[in-house]
Amino acid sequence: MKIGNGKKRAPLNRTISLTNSEFKIFQKGLLQLGDKVDVAAIQNKIINQNIFEVLTYLPDNFIDLLFIDPPYNLHKKFNSTAFKEMDLKAYENWIDSWLSSMVRMLKPNSSIYICGDWKSSPAIYSSASKYFKVQNRITWEREKGRGSKNNWKNCSEDIWFFTMSDNFTFNVDEVKIKRKVLAPYKTKDGKPKDWEIFGDENFRITHPSNIWTDITIPFWSMPENTDHPTQKPEKLLAKIILASSNSGDFIFDPFLGSGTTAVVAKKLGRNYSGIELDTEYCCLAEKRIELSNTDNSIQGYDGEVFWERNTLAERKKKKKL
Repeated sequence: MKIGNGKKRAPLNRTISLTNSEFKIFQKGLLQLGDKVDVAAIQNKIINQNIFEVLTYLPDNFIDLLFIDPPYNLHKKFNSTAFKEMDLKAYENWIDSWLSSMVRMLKPNSSIYICGDWKSSPAIYSSASKYFKVQNRITWEREKGRGSKNNWKNCSEDIWFFTMSDNFTFNVDEVKIKRKVLAPYKTKDGKPKDWEIFGDENFRITHPSNIWTDITIPFWSMPENTDHPTQKPEKLLAKIILASSNSGDFIFDPFLGSGTTAVVAKKLGRNYSGIELDTEYCCLAEKRIELSNTDNSIQGYDGEVFWERNTLAERKKKKKL
């Protein structure tokens, strides 16, 4: 097997890749299910199979947080496989074909997040709202790409937030944002009003909204980057995992890709499992999980609050000067 299509990297390129020997080592740790299993059998393991082969083998009532990043309704190549665009109703039926089988796996107080773009969002809402309570729709800025000559540049994606019931986890204090204050209002006695001085800059810690503009898409100079074409940023998963789960909870991702959900779950003290069809992506995920043993940092998150895009790195640079 030719790993990574034999790509040559520039000297400063930090994209995570696999050697042939690493591929063979990590492949040995992947699961292949052929019968019903309990939670212990899949905990902190990656399942390397087609989702439709696996669902009947997974246990009931074990998921605290379900994160789903399915192929969007467009033509897209994923290594050795490809997804083809279909009409909206057919795409909705495809979502329903696996989502309906996952309802039994969720705990009564679990949360569900499903990613999509503007074309796939209606089908996601229509299918998922049959099984879950709709809580919100997050729109996040995906600032990447050169745009189009005959259409508006598409730089946003949706994440639908559902729950099984009205009793669910939402840790709002875990996902507050530190924003730079451009107009630092003061009280009559000259004290900061709803903001604080940090060094030579002014910041305000604010509640999170359903519009996320602080996300950086992984690219070649970032240590979390892989060759997966639709890799989600670790910062994005950190927001969701911190808000909608607690330490020790079980996070599940049925379209795991290169492993961002599993990596961030591990970094934040949660248990995880996921399904991924492509063996190379599974092995990339395993390598990222191993790397997290020595580096559990998350870009844009300082362990207490999330910083606006690029501001945390700039602040760290200033401290070094």
